[in-house]
Amino acid sequence: MGIHDGHRSRKRAQYLRHGLDSFADHEVLELLLFYAIPRRDVNDLAHTLLATFGSLENVFAASPEELRAIPGLGEGAATLLGLIPDVQRRLRRQGKRERVYNTPEKVGGYLLRVLGDRRQEQLYMLCLDGKGKLLGEKVLSTGDGVSTALPQRQVVNFALSCGATAVVLGHNHPSGVALPSEEDRVSTLQVEEILRSVDVRLLDHIVVADGDYVSMRQSGYLIH
Repeated sequence: MGIHDGHRSRKRAQYLRHGLDSFADHEVLELLLFYAIPRRDVNDLAHTLLATFGSLENVFAASPEELRAIPGLGEGAATLLGLIPDVQRRLRRQGKRERVYNTPEKVGGYLLRVLGDRRQEQLYMLCLDGKGKLLGEKVLSTGDGVSTALPQRQVVNFALSCGATAVVLGHNHPSGVALPSEEDRVSTLQVEEILRSVDVRLLDHIVVADGDYVSMRQSGYLIH
């Protein structure tokens, strides 16, 4: 084990537990640089980048030539940092196109891509209009590796905040099979009733596991 392995492991664990909001700007850069510079302390390099460009935003706005001019950064790390804003721009362009999920196959395929490789169980929510156009999506909760709760109030609040007329839920079974448990069915029926009380329909709850998915609606687990 290298001298810096413990620090890197702690930072990765911090990100998985708490997200980037718990990081200082130089720590965000450190986390990225871990994957481009695997065998060297990158703390000083992260501080150098911030001192040179003035802010985290300016680091990502720097040209490839400017990044490569930083001593010790290297071609791989410069490419990685330059890739971040390119990916953001691509996602913004894609976000301008309407995404419609109006069949179980479209919803199941999308949630399989979103949740299929997650190592912890996560509960995901899609808010849709009457034609199936995506209005909003988010991770509602992350479990302890075995299960995650279905937060009823968050489901209703997010649906109302998006102006949704319909909702799809999805969660993954990281070490199991794509079959809903009895707990899944009971909690989903409870949420379905609560959403109906505010004129929002629960279209489906998709369970993802092992490269496959199961629609609770198609499987008869939901009866309304």
